[in-house]
Amino acid sequence: MRSVNNQTMGEAPPTETIVNNYIAGELCPPASKDYLPIINPSTSLQIGQVALSSPQDVNTAVSAAQAAFPPWSSLTVKARAAYMLKFHALVRENAQELAQLIVLENGKNITEALADVAKGNETVEYACSLPQLMQGKIDRVSGQVTCQDRRDALGVVASIVPFNFPFMVPFWTLPIALVTGNCIVLKPSEKVPLTMYKVIELFEKAGFPKGVINMVNGTKDCVQALIDHPNVKAVTFVGSSPVAKIVSDRCHSLNKRCTALGGAKNHLIALPDCDVEGTAQDVVVSYAGCAGQRCMAASVLLIVGDEEGAVQKALLDKVIEKAASIKAGTAAGQMGPVIDSQSMTKILSYIEQSEKDGAKILLDGRVWMKEMEGNKGNFIGSTVILHSNKTDKAMCEEIFGPVLSVYNVSTWQEAIEIENSNPFGNAAAVYTSNGGHAEWFMARVRASMLGVNIGIPVPREPFSFGGLYGTRSKYGDMDITGDGAIEFFTNRIKITSKWPKPTVPEYVMGVQEGAVVMNGGTDHANFAGRM
Repeated sequence: MRSVNNQTMGEAPPTETIVNNYIAGELCPPASKDYLPIINPSTSLQIGQVALSSPQDVNTAVSAAQAAFPPWSSLTVKARAAYMLKFHALVRENAQELAQLIVLENGKNITEALADVAKGNETVEYACSLPQLMQGKIDRVSGQVTCQDRRDALGVVASIVPFNFPFMVPFWTLPIALVTGNCIVLKPSEKVPLTMYKVIELFEKAGFPKGVINMVNGTKDCVQALIDHPNVKAVTFVGSSPVAKIVSDRCHSLNKRCTALGGAKNHLIALPDCDVEGTAQDVVVSYAGCAGQRCMAASVLLIVGDEEGAVQKALLDKVIEKAASIKAGTAAGQMGPVIDSQSMTKILSYIEQSEKDGAKILLDGRVWMKEMEGNKGNFIGSTVILHSNKTDKAMCEEIFGPVLSVYNVSTWQEAIEIENSNPFGNAAAVYTSNGGHAEWFMARVRASMLGVNIGIPVPREPFSFGGLYGTRSKYGDMDITGDGAIEFFTNRIKITSKWPKPTVPEYVMGVQEGAVVMNGGTDHANFAGRM
């Protein structure tokens, strides 16, 4: 399998990598022959080019997937899972290379990149168990009537994914969609296409038939063509809330199944009985890990109690101390860059606006820009802002960067009112050493993924991932992983059957005696002396 610059996939490119589309088992350039640059966020240098696809390319990919669907969906679930099991082993063998690609194109540190791969491969493991998990039910509901159900694949489905987790987020959808019998058209983020380009090679090595997995690269035109295509039966999307809503509305206007996950504004609530050292460490990892570019990152820390109290001051001091010790870079324990200059500008605007609104900058990440003046990467340091006004923009809007807003509240109820008033509904957490306190908050926070002494409460398989319905974190149908994904990627077919009563003597005798086969009637499982 070779790309347009004639390199074999997996080999080091002679100059820079050209990421083409992958359709029907072949790498192919876009119809337009147009490409976008791929930029390393740590250096702002170009490291490759990615295809800019048109509706024509999308149509070709969907047609390939549609052609592959009948033979793929006719396989047993067990047979499809066998392909995924081979793929799982290949991911483990190539985890280091995949992680290095993530560091290169996304800017995560190497530990975060390896975790990105491992977490995605967990969903692959879950998909390998689908032969047991998606079994249908059967029951005799009356005399001669039996009901049963089964799960049928939808057909061609589209997966549109963001930049922040180049491996994990695509694998929220790909494994379950494929093992349930669907064929896929994947649209990676044009900012981080290299990881999925390598993954396509691994899918080939695992033996997946041509057309079962297809990849088109591009931007808005490509996404719209996927949504509008009449043969795409369902769409999954992960990204910003405004775009998630547009995708969901557009799909539903076409009566098309869609799950679209948006942004977040996650609140951490620290009670006076929290473990200061453990809480501070977890808060910093939550808001500064992955440079704050994740929908489960902490964004607001609400400290309950007297602002001048010993525990409250100790916690805030410890958070600042730990955050200030983070160094710039992509080695283990360091913090990498944000994805691009537009993200930098957005983050800086929230810090500057907070200053204008009278907030105190307790830890200023902008010093990295001065200290690294010769470095052209998108580095901004960990920032902690103490607010006196709970309506400040940084307290209310998603920043998507390593910025923590801190606000002191007097009561539990005040903390709940602030958390409940935000329009998002992804995650929330409480820090406490008292189980009763934890239960009180878990019953009242308004989010779908909740943590107790865990600042990144991501559910692990078999539990499903997804924001709260009715908030800006989630649009569309069902969760994106776990049993929610099984439901999303299949149609549940119900069959009700009635057969004429048998007239053989054994059946009549069993009915007349009010007996069942194994209790007074003839044992039909005993073939001794009978044909």
